[in-house]
Amino acid sequence: MRLLYETHMHTPLCRHAVGRPVEYAAMAWRRGLKGIIVTDHGPAPEGWIPSRQMTVAQFPIYLEMVAEARREWHGRLDVRLGVEQEYFPGIESFIENINRAAPFDYVLGSVHTPCREYRERFYTGDAIAYQRLHFDHLACCAETKLYDCLAHPDIVKNCFPSSWNLKLIMDDVCRSLDRIARTGIAMELNTSGVRKDVPEMNPGPVILKEMNLRKIPVVLGGDAHVSGQTGAHFEEALEMLEVAGYTYVSVFLQRRRTEIPIADAIASLQEHQIEEEAVHHGCRHGPDSVR
Repeated sequence: MRLLYETHMHTPLCRHAVGRPVEYAAMAWRRGLKGIIVTDHGPAPEGWIPSRQMTVAQFPIYLEMVAEARREWHGRLDVRLGVEQEYFPGIESFIENINRAAPFDYVLGSVHTPCREYRERFYTGDAIAYQRLHFDHLACCAETKLYDCLAHPDIVKNCFPSSWNLKLIMDDVCRSLDRIARTGIAMELNTSGVRKDVPEMNPGPVILKEMNLRKIPVVLGGDAHVSGQTGAHFEEALEMLEVAGYTYVSVFLQRRRTEIPIADAIASLQEHQIEEEAVHHGCRHGPDSVR
């Protein structure tokens, strides 16, 4: 039985991805997932990270790309509309308007401190201070109540990898997590972190345990930019959640959070893998292959 969704993926409209929703859906089906929630970077104010955002004029194209995948996979795989929205102080009214522009199932909030525009506006030359600011802005993002989940929570560790020392800022991280927990928002376990300069998921295990202590729900996302990354490392991520003390993983549909038992989610992936291997084994060794 399929249970999990891939909840974080991008399209060519964001200018740094090549996967299309129909391709992500096909890979999700192959990997035993129940569905996908397409979450490309939504429009942002003019001049804000233009190399990584769709424009307002492209927004209808995005809606049609998701609708096309929904039509093609109707009755087989659940395809939902989401969006990854920027956050920085002052963007709130812009995001409110975008959130009302379409019937989103899921709104993912991102503090993109690694991007040049963020550094130009907020970096003062002190890498540790910039890491502290990231977690403060992450809590501010949650407190707007405009988002369902916070994407890749500790992505700032990839800004200055040689300066990343979680112990130095742990008090700041915990204060931010206290603020985040009071809002009721979820946080993402982003599996793409294993491909970055600091090669661990976002967040890493220490922050994940602190999140669990505060009962902050977790959504699983692969941050796929090509179809092959869909659902990547999900079983490993679920096991990491169990080690941190979680028993459920969350998903948002119609902007309402539902919970999936982690044990059931792992079993669903393993059962699918066994079925796939059995099919492939039969194809290799069935009567039609011996000729």
